[in-house]
Amino acid sequence: MDSCKEDEKQMKCAWVHGPIIVGAGPSGLAVAACLANNGVPSVVLEKSNCIASLWQYKTYDRLNLHLPKQFCELPLMGFPENFPKYPSKHQFITYMESYAKKFSIEPRFGQAVETAEFDVECEVWKVRTKDTVYMSRWLIVATGENAEAVIPEISGMEKFHGPVIHTSVYKSGADFKNQKVLVIGCGNSGMEVSLDLCSHNASPHMVVRNAVHVLPREMFGFSTFGIGIALLKWIPLRFVDKVLLLLSHFILGNTDRLGLRRPKTGPFELKSVTGKTPVLDVGALSQIQSKNIKVIENVKKITRRGAKFVNGQEKEFDSIILATGYKSNVPCWLKTCDFFTAEGMPKTPYPNSWKGDKGLYCVGFTRRGISGTASDAGKIAKDISDQWTIKDSKNCCNAHIILRRETQ
Repeated sequence: MDSCKEDEKQMKCAWVHGPIIVGAGPSGLAVAACLANNGVPSVVLEKSNCIASLWQYKTYDRLNLHLPKQFCELPLMGFPENFPKYPSKHQFITYMESYAKKFSIEPRFGQAVETAEFDVECEVWKVRTKDTVYMSRWLIVATGENAEAVIPEISGMEKFHGPVIHTSVYKSGADFKNQKVLVIGCGNSGMEVSLDLCSHNASPHMVVRNAVHVLPREMFGFSTFGIGIALLKWIPLRFVDKVLLLLSHFILGNTDRLGLRRPKTGPFELKSVTGKTPVLDVGALSQIQSKNIKVIENVKKITRRGAKFVNGQEKEFDSIILATGYKSNVPCWLKTCDFFTAEGMPKTPYPNSWKGDKGLYCVGFTRRGISGTASDAGKIAKDISDQWTIKDSKNCCNAHIILRRETQ
């Protein structure tokens, strides 16, 4: 087997003295900072022109962190003390920019990874972008669980007369003033977009496709998530879920009556097993109770003027918003690797999902938000730094040999 494909010979080859990190979102920044703190250099490749592009370009204006800031800190640096309990998206972006500056993280922007694969002969990872082949002993996948929008296949959607957009391009309800809007999806995004539409005199109709847990963001002045985490230290997960659901029923009432049927599995257990996040209510539920947000059954078919539903009803709409979530894009570019599933998630369950074979690592795939990312980033940095002290001098010598072979 040739050490380099013919078309690679026409590209620039770059040896990386340290790991290659794919993705400059919170996960990529976290692991780069932890590596730097352990004296290990890295190269961060980012397809966009900025860090945290999902936060900067694909989030709506009213977004705030759903969890208190202490649960959303990246490792080694907390939020500024003057930030509110639930920072806005703009404050979170500012925090990440300060974080990158503090740890001297300078991603290489405009470097969308086309392929990444392990070269058995050279025993290195080759990561190919449009103009460069990067090579390293280590590859860290940091593109995360939310790399690409999920666009569902719904019959007739291409025939709809009005705009059909995903929440990744939704910014404000001001663009839908006085419109009748079909919102497909009832997760945190679907709920918040529907609430935002209400505040701009639109009429949202929210499609509930599956059972969903709705919890108050706070209970008696304390974060619901924080209460759950504290209880997990003392009682089993299923009992924690029972306590939270009992308190939620006391505070919110029976959500089944509003068309929001709860899953049989509790919210924390469901998140742990499937990654499905419970909705933390920030005001949408009261709008549902007052009928300003109408909850409707699943869509059977999109028509030119609106939609037909599984219960036989048909309604007209001006616009459709897909609040259908995101997915991993790892299978599109990571080749000859069986560490990930076809859906782009690690096959090995948490807490051991951060490390594969042959110098492969991943961060941001724990289904546990930024706290899971921070934990894995520290483990990865320690594991690589332990190898670095042994291999760094050997790598420097071998790099020149490999590069010479690649460019011959």
